Amino acid sequence: MGPVPLSLSATTARPETGRSPQWISPLLSNLLFGLRVWAAACLALYIAFWLQLDKAYWAATTAAIVAQPSLGASLRKARFRMVGTVLGAVAIVFLTACFPQSRAGFLLGLAFWGAACGFVATILRNFAAYGAALAGFTAVIIASDELGATGGPSGDIFLLALTRVSEIWIGLACATLVMAGTDVGRARRRLAELFAVLWSELTHGLARALAGAGGDEMRMRRRDLIRRTIALEPVIDEVIGEAPDLRLRSRELRVAVQGLFVALSSWRMVSNHLELVPRERRRHEAEAVLLSLRTALRSTSAESDLASWATNAAYLRRTCAAAVKAMMALPVDTPSVRMLADGAAEALIGITRTLDGITMIVGRRRCERKARMAQLPIPDYLPALINAVRIFATICCVELFWIITAWPSGAVAIAWSTIFIISFSPNVDQAYATAKNRWLGVTIAAVCAAVIKFAVLPGCETFPGLAIAIGVVLIPAAALSALPWQPAMFGAIASWFLPLVNSENVISYDSVQFYNSALAIVVGAGVSTLAFRLMPPASPAFRAARLLALTLRDLRKMTTTGTIRTRIAWESAVYARLSVFPQQADSLQRSRLLVALSVGSEVIRLRRIAHRLGESAQIDAALKPLVWGRSALARERLEHLDSALSTLPAAGRKRTLVLRAQGCIRAISDELLRHAVYFDSKAIHELC
Repeated sequence: MGPVPLSLSATTARPETGRSPQWISPLLSNLLFGLRVWAAACLALYIAFWLQLDKAYWAATTAAIVAQPSLGASLRKARFRMVGTVLGAVAIVFLTACFPQSRAGFLLGLAFWGAACGFVATILRNFAAYGAALAGFTAVIIASDELGATGGPSGDIFLLALTRVSEIWIGLACATLVMAGTDVGRARRRLAELFAVLWSELTHGLARALAGAGGDEMRMRRRDLIRRTIALEPVIDEVIGEAPDLRLRSRELRVAVQGLFVALSSWRMVSNHLELVPRERRRHEAEAVLLSLRTALRSTSAESDLASWATNAAYLRRTCAAAVKAMMALPVDTPSVRMLADGAAEALIGITRTLDGITMIVGRRRCERKARMAQLPIPDYLPALINAVRIFATICCVELFWIITAWPSGAVAIAWSTIFIISFSPNVDQAYATAKNRWLGVTIAAVCAAVIKFAVLPGCETFPGLAIAIGVVLIPAAALSALPWQPAMFGAIASWFLPLVNSENVISYDSVQFYNSALAIVVGAGVSTLAFRLMPPASPAFRAARLLALTLRDLRKMTTTGTIRTRIAWESAVYARLSVFPQQADSLQRSRLLVALSVGSEVIRLRRIAHRLGESAQIDAALKPLVWGRSALARERLEHLDSALSTLPAAGRKRTLVLRAQGCIRAISDELLRHAVYFDSKAIHELC
């Protein structure tokens, strides 16, 4: 099968020829999404009624929650919700078996389980985090049915767990069926377009840097590209959910993202070095490297060719590979030119990884080379620990309040406070704002549910009447949740309207029971919001500074002890921190992570070359001041080492090794000069 042609309308916008307002198409798309959510919820509710399940609304609620505007997101979320539901059910059965006669032990174990799931949910990303969160509050939901008004663990837990899992799986199946039957999926095309735009901008930026362009404008472009590259992670998750042929090759997709970071780091290193080279030498040194770039790579400014580049990714990859070979074999006489050639070659190597990903996505065939990537480590445990403590404290406080007051709906309040506190915890940057908006949404949903249940449903005696009554609220709420304005509030209305209506085979119109249950849900949402206010997550500025400090700590260890021995392991550690870097952080801070990435990679490369030259001891002595936070002394020693290497008698291959070692030294020295404040930081131990 040949490549699928792409059209990058985002980058090749043309004047509008028609008079139709631009907001009509998104409005119709969002309205269609609302209808699909309503259809999935109604189908799940009908099947649950037909099977005579006691709490059929959980099936409909699950369908409404799982349905997403993107098909890939819906399928991915459904899979992880299925896994999380089973884990939560198993956990609550195990807790009941461990504490059959101890309500205190059971409730404490429930709080520990919720905290553990919140900890794991914070460490994981995207829909995997959702699955971990679901494992936590599924156990609490089943426990709320088991506990009842005042009781403790009961012997009916297995049946309760089986019933809740069945209801949730019915909702998952219905949402999957409706979404897959009404959406062909666009995540593959979108990801290929994003990759194509990013790699073309990177190649263009590299060519412009070698042609002499630099300054603040190019730095701002690089920082913006860092932000956009980080934002690829959720799209990749959608593609994995949507395209079965890519699910087993997710590692190759993430290697393609890492290739963009490699190219960004190398582009920055080349550009910064040229800015430090005297003007009279700058053009001469860069010209030799620029000439090695093929015509196709120097024409990246032609935006009209972006679609053809995406289509011909395999050809472009071979072009990049040929340019890399030419640069690596380029005969040079100075360390500066050698560093420029190696830096440009490194950037093109990163771009080839991205082109491999585009080839796989567009051409639907395997990459030409096996992807190499170390397992991403945990970037920082502190946010996960804070979330775990907050979740444990919140669940314990609500449990204690229930025990003291003997509130009949206390178990429901425990369940809903757990749902909200675990769900919002992974969203570290916007946790309080999201919780507040969702609490407002739940309150509005409670009012709407009261109107529908007591003013509309008594006159509806058939299932179509019930479906229409539900659709009056569910369709507009789901459609509005897909808009960028207040998605959390409208999403809460769409998600929690159905449990508030409490649709069952025999609907109860007991107003006291309704208001108790509704109050428990609203109180649960309010308690979680208050918990985020009283125990807020670490600020974006603090977390950014901490991630930088952790990276600098690892770099300092590596310069002396060789803790991270391979370049792949070092790059993976930095990529993991880039992936969780706060969006609100200063762009300079984000750029400094790439600086640390460059310096660490050059240190590893320099050590390998020095080992072959027999100069390992001298390299260790030159790099040791970095551990003390004295970058000026490190630069001075590196300059002496550079001069000493120049006097080594070398020819042929050994001469090339010497020039590469000198190029590494100059690359490290350039970064130490530009970012001395970062490398000399003394507050590293306080932040770590």
